[in-house]
Amino acid sequence: MPALVSVTDQTGEARYPSFKGIMAAKKKPVTTWSLADLGIDPAGVGLGAAWSTVVSAQRRPARTAGQMVKDDGDGGSALADFLVAQRFI
Repeated sequence: MPALVSVTDQTGEARYPSFKGIMAAKKKPVTTWSLADLGIDPAGVGLGAAWSTVVSAQRRPARTAGQMVKDDGDGGSALADFLVAQRFI
């Protein structure tokens, strides 16, 4: 499909609405459409039509205190021993 993309130097700058624009937006009507208005079958949307299902969810366990290694010349070997004990290396 053909497309035309234009990028300017102002692309990353946020646009803030003016006070006049905010007040005008409050007066605009908000139209709400149902699925029937849009011609969409209710069985094809929502939880019934989802491709995935959440089986369970748990809170992440609290962080435990770390292990301090004092480097008296053997800090590298202590770190290596820790990594071997945790089966990282």
